[in-house]
Amino acid sequence: MTQPSDARLTTQGMEARGAGRVLALACGALAHEILALKAANGWTHLDLHCLPANLHLWPDRIPDAVDQAVTRFRDDYESIFVVYADCGTGGQLQARCAALGVEMIEGPHCYAFFSGNTEFAARAEDEITAFYLTDFLVRQFDAFVWKPMGFDRHPELIQMMFGNYETLIYLAQVDDPALDARARDHAARLGLAYERRVTGYGDLAHALAQAVTGA
Repeated sequence: MTQPSDARLTTQGMEARGAGRVLALACGALAHEILALKAANGWTHLDLHCLPANLHLWPDRIPDAVDQAVTRFRDDYESIFVVYADCGTGGQLQARCAALGVEMIEGPHCYAFFSGNTEFAARAEDEITAFYLTDFLVRQFDAFVWKPMGFDRHPELIQMMFGNYETLIYLAQVDDPALDARARDHAARLGLAYERRVTGYGDLAHALAQAVTGA
């Protein structure tokens, strides 16, 4: 009996492995939330691969990083959903995803889709002097705000960079008093008034559910 070639076996194995599976290709800043949604909804066919959260320090690098990851994983999954908003790429990420034939979450940034893109846009004019934090940024404030902006070495820069801000708004994904206390402290360090707004997962939950179910 003729045996199938190794190449045929490999192809069949990849098809079996990828059938029905969905990959969330996400910013590392969203890992906690995506895993929480996966567990809560029993999405056992969803896998998560995160790119480094610090890519946000160089938004121009995000499209290439997403491109490389999609190319790497495409054959292993039935579909790939890019869990990045525009994130400062000026439309370049959307164009790249369209060229790759993969969907991405809508919105200018995670603050918007956690709030709900429609609601965030409605508030934008009134909150032009607001600085936002998410759960991730509250936890990683020093690594992603304080030190990159040089405030640990040059505190005089705080007034220069935040002098036109008035309020720090903490967009909370979970109701955690410890995170609330930390966010309030971050506001004080920046000399800003403090507001906490519990958003939950916002549009992320709906977008991810659509990607996972194929609806």
